[in-house]
Amino acid sequence: MPAPLLALIDVVKDYASEAGTFRALHGVSISVEKGEFLSIMGPSGSGKSTLMNIIGCLDTPTTGRYLFDGTDTATLSEAALAKLRNAGIGFVFQQFNLLPRLTALANVALPMVYSGVARRDRDTRAQALLASVGIGDKPRSRPSQLSGGQQQRVAVARSLANNPELLLADEPTGALDTKTGIEVLALFRALNEDKGVTVIIVTHDPEVARATNRVVRIQDGRVFYDGPPTEAALYGHAEAAA
Repeated sequence: MPAPLLALIDVVKDYASEAGTFRALHGVSISVEKGEFLSIMGPSGSGKSTLMNIIGCLDTPTTGRYLFDGTDTATLSEAALAKLRNAGIGFVFQQFNLLPRLTALANVALPMVYSGVARRDRDTRAQALLASVGIGDKPRSRPSQLSGGQQQRVAVARSLANNPELLLADEPTGALDTKTGIEVLALFRALNEDKGVTVIIVTHDPEVARATNRVVRIQDGRVFYDGPPTEAALYGHAEAAA
């Protein structure tokens, strides 16, 4: 049986502060199979952002193990971790994080620059990715010339530049109006169903989590619920833990 795309095993994360040690995660264990479409949700301070940073290899567990595609990330060098972040994981953020002086095409091509892809090849792929997210007619537009929804589409295209195994989206609809947010969620759904991309959306919004197939709800640094997006799970009712 193939290994899951990612597995967290009894992950604990502590942070030092003037007041002493703060434990953000208390023995979290979850696994995600290739091709899943899920959300990690919870209120502010629940530990979901800490969990996202560990999944994205932006932080490391204090204790416990994190395996990506069967490899224990603790065994990877800094160079190997950087390569994993650039090629294995695509990131989408609430504020888009596009470089304002670059065109949409150049923003999408940027991850491929760091991967050593030839200029002609990366421009061809960047144009194809823009088309795949519905803005193939905007390659020369800069972020200031695009709407919020269009900027997020550019960000999604950029996240796919190096054919990542995982797309990790942090509050991807938070800066968008309701209609545009629905369109972006539909785009994630299409990427998952049509392209087989594994998608994890980190959110505090029950309506965003409702659009996914599986909800992992974090509360006080622990997994409170892991299953389908039921009303109890989405809104944090006590019966969800049963």
